[in-house]
Amino acid sequence: MKKDTHPEYHLITVKMTDGTEFQTKSTWGKEGDVLTLDIDPTSHPAWTGGNQQLMDRGGRVSRLKDKFKGFV
Repeated sequence: MKKDTHPEYHLITVKMTDGTEFQTKSTWGKEGDVLTLDIDPTSHPAWTGGNQQLMDRGGRVSRLKDKFKGFV
């Protein structure tokens, strides 16, 4: 096996948006670095069950709704 082909695997600290922290192994950064998350499972609507909003750019969503208005 070739030497120096794999990245260094070390401990880092991950800081969530609510301030909680945990340690994990990663190839990101250096030993002891802190990875601060902007979006995580405690704040993202995909995991929290938040409402999805459709962006209507150019009336596309409106046209689609009008086209299939009586379908169901």
